[in-house]
Amino acid sequence: MAVELNHTIVHAGDQDAEAAFVADVLGLPAPTRYGPFTVVAVANGVSLDFMTSGETTAQHYAFLISEREFDDVAARLAAGGVATWADPWHRRPGHNTDHGGRGMYFDSPSGHVLEVLTAPYA
Repeated sequence: MAVELNHTIVHAGDQDAEAAFVADVLGLPAPTRYGPFTVVAVANGVSLDFMTSGETTAQHYAFLISEREFDDVAARLAAGGVATWADPWHRRPGHNTDHGGRGMYFDSPSGHVLEVLTAPYA
């Protein structure tokens, strides 16, 4: 059997708000509950399981999406007033075309650095 990622736990200041933000921005189905977690189904059976915790350490989560989905995500972020960056250090506003596709970084409500990209890195 091949090893596949099934889920990961994402610590958040407010698990419901964090999960709703991620699902809304990425155009995913509304979050569901599983035990103590607020769950966002991403793709291929993989989920992000959000859990409220006292302190969160910023993590990086990258999502490979289509060109059309990229445009949709960018529009939702702009409508919500969320700043976007061409680099993970937040030095260049907007998005990049550095790796044969487009890429964009933005922060979640809990401070995680989220990335969308239209082509995988080489």
